[in-house]
Amino acid sequence: MRKLSASNLVRFINQLNKSEVYHYVNPRTKGIIKIDGIDLPEGPIRIKRWNPSKGETEKQKSVETISTEMIWRVANSFAQNQPINLDRILGGSYNTRSVFESLLAHTPEFYYCYPGRIENKGGQITIKKGHKHIIWKPEKPHRLGVLEEVQTEIVISEMPALDAFYDSLILPDTSIDKEEIDIDIQRRHAQIQIALYFIGKQLNFRTWIAQNDKGILYQNKRIGEYDGVIDSLKNVKLMTAHDEAVQAALLIDCIWFKNGKLMPAVMEVEHSTGVTSGLSRMKNFKDKFPPFPTRYVIVAPDEDRDKVIKEANKPQFKDLDTKYFTYSAVEELYVLCQRRKIKGVTEEFLDCYMESILQ
Repeated sequence: MRKLSASNLVRFINQLNKSEVYHYVNPRTKGIIKIDGIDLPEGPIRIKRWNPSKGETEKQKSVETISTEMIWRVANSFAQNQPINLDRILGGSYNTRSVFESLLAHTPEFYYCYPGRIENKGGQITIKKGHKHIIWKPEKPHRLGVLEEVQTEIVISEMPALDAFYDSLILPDTSIDKEEIDIDIQRRHAQIQIALYFIGKQLNFRTWIAQNDKGILYQNKRIGEYDGVIDSLKNVKLMTAHDEAVQAALLIDCIWFKNGKLMPAVMEVEHSTGVTSGLSRMKNFKDKFPPFPTRYVIVAPDEDRDKVIKEANKPQFKDLDTKYFTYSAVEELYVLCQRRKIKGVTEEFLDCYMESILQ
């Protein structure tokens, strides 16, 4: 399934005529918008907005910015033919969200719509007219520069947003050189490793955590002491006869094993270092291990998608057939495992969350 990135959304808006003014999706908003400039490939987008009915002019207004961070948050929320509400996605933050919504809706692949809303009062279920949403319909483009509404039979049950929580996490002094990598980056890297461990545990996998990260304290317990964390790769049946592969795997961030016979995924978490280091580590392991079906996975922030794709498609890494597991997908699956305690799914279930990026 095609996914959107910040560069996609910025490129769409960059097609709009910069000398034109654009109206808001909400007709009750009387202001107008003009694009002042766009930094490719991922923004920011600079705009001016003013309300002529109040006597305001373009010259009176200062330039405002639609940030790259905001663009990425919206891009990550889109799925084809599924309406999204930007106020809900952005949690009411970013005062240019209605401007961004309106500019996006003027581009050919995006429409505005009003999906139905499920209302439950005392067990009585009714369908009410919903709030304004934006929907991505790449298969049905409209004319550039105009707003188009699309009718939809979609009905939305507005559940509270699911958040991933991490607590009581202490990093070991020996894990990473503190002078080289910021403490917040180390913490984020560790949080994702912890999420991967808990996902694996729920799916009945045993998990290898990189040798130099086993000292991470989570909820007052070293991650290496958690149930199902492998203490030594030499004790894994698949690995016992392959000493060189064992040595190559020692610093790989996370490897999942199943039933002593399967290896569902080999994963490198790349939060700050170049993607190449993780790919090289997995490539070295693959070359020292007999041909075996698994997934070689780069786990990285959503905004690093273009970088991950570029590096993973270099000739020396092509045979890894790398998968991309975004942080948002990791945490979505982590929350699902924690809340619903999913059972009985096959390892192919993981493919719903990992993107194939070989070109």
